[in-house]
Amino acid sequence: MDLALFDLDKTLICEDSTGLWLRWLVSQGFAPAALIEQERALMVQYHQGSLSIEEYMNTTLSPIAGMGTLTVSGWVRRFIQRDVMPRVYPCARKRMNWHLERGDRVMVVSATGEHLVTPIAQQLGAHGALAIDVEIVDDRYSGQTYGTMTHPHGKVRQLKEWLLLQESAGFAQTWAYSDSMNDLPLLEHADHAWVINPAEPLHQLAQQRGWEVCQWLK
Repeated sequence: MDLALFDLDKTLICEDSTGLWLRWLVSQGFAPAALIEQERALMVQYHQGSLSIEEYMNTTLSPIAGMGTLTVSGWVRRFIQRDVMPRVYPCARKRMNWHLERGDRVMVVSATGEHLVTPIAQQLGAHGALAIDVEIVDDRYSGQTYGTMTHPHGKVRQLKEWLLLQESAGFAQTWAYSDSMNDLPLLEHADHAWVINPAEPLHQLAQQRGWEVCQWLK
């Protein structure tokens, strides 16, 4: 059995899940419109490689701070059906199914909060997800995070922590799929690295390393 690791944003789906989520919250009257511009400014830092993931998470979790987990899970289900599932790349779904048919373990690995990533992974048919842990106190979201941040070296660290908890003897090989230079540590960790719709710097690096380069269209 192999292990297949899929990044979420711009790899499995054609947009950023957190950005979509904040726009959904604003459209429902659950968050102020100004939050969208705040998130976009932070995403500029992400693409520049200078993002503080703590600041990003504190900002994007603010609409659900103090909210009950059942309420938020209901929101997330509606959001996924309306805004996420229609944005899944057909080639991504095909590739996930290829791994599932082989009997591989399929995981979604994302630098996004688990309150979004875990239910999205379930809807996509993955076996599980590795994401940023979001704190819950007395069945309410505190607006804080904890544990190993899955960004960017943190993805590999959390993966290793997860592997230690698995009962199986280990996976034969690891496959990793991502669009982002921020996931370079994860791609380097894998036996088989697939680069999806990469920007030029990652495209060049992938060619140098002999990695598979794919153009997935929606």
